[in-house]
Amino acid sequence: MQGGFFSGQLLIAMPGISDPRFERALILVCAHDEQHAMGVAVNRPVEGLTFPELLTRLEIKSTIVLPPDLVLMGGPVERERGFVVHTGDYTGEHTLAVGDGLALTASREVLAAIATHDHPPRRAFLALGYAGWGAGQLEDEIKENVWLTCEPDDELVFGADYDRKWGRALAKIGVDPDRLSAIAGRA
Repeated sequence: MQGGFFSGQLLIAMPGISDPRFERALILVCAHDEQHAMGVAVNRPVEGLTFPELLTRLEIKSTIVLPPDLVLMGGPVERERGFVVHTGDYTGEHTLAVGDGLALTASREVLAAIATHDHPPRRAFLALGYAGWGAGQLEDEIKENVWLTCEPDDELVFGADYDRKWGRALAKIGVDPDRLSAIAGRA
């Protein structure tokens, strides 16, 4: 956490989260300041929609064979808008540094770089939509035990084992998911 903000951290949804859209969600916080927070879920694949299929729909020509990576549902806000989360080795005109070695680009330029192998990022995924919070809202939710936080790693962010990411993130901070309760308390 830098300067009291959570940019570059992963949010791990606690059991019993009141919004079913975030049940077992793992969200990379891409931007966070005193006015707002914005993040992208890293473990919510859109079944049946692959990255190559989406490029075809967007009329972006691929000059290489791309793996059939699934597109992710980044969150409930602006679900028709795409965001590419990628390693920091790619920087475009509209790239936002997210954290240590991670970045976010919300323009077609990064898609073209990936599709043509013209200086693409080492690892990347495309998400539709994002999760957003107003001033102080994310901090309040963390205080109310809605979210836990952990440092990201390549497999938690970019790995394709979506069903196990939530449990792996909890294990990374020493929490056994089977011992979590949906009821939060205060000591």
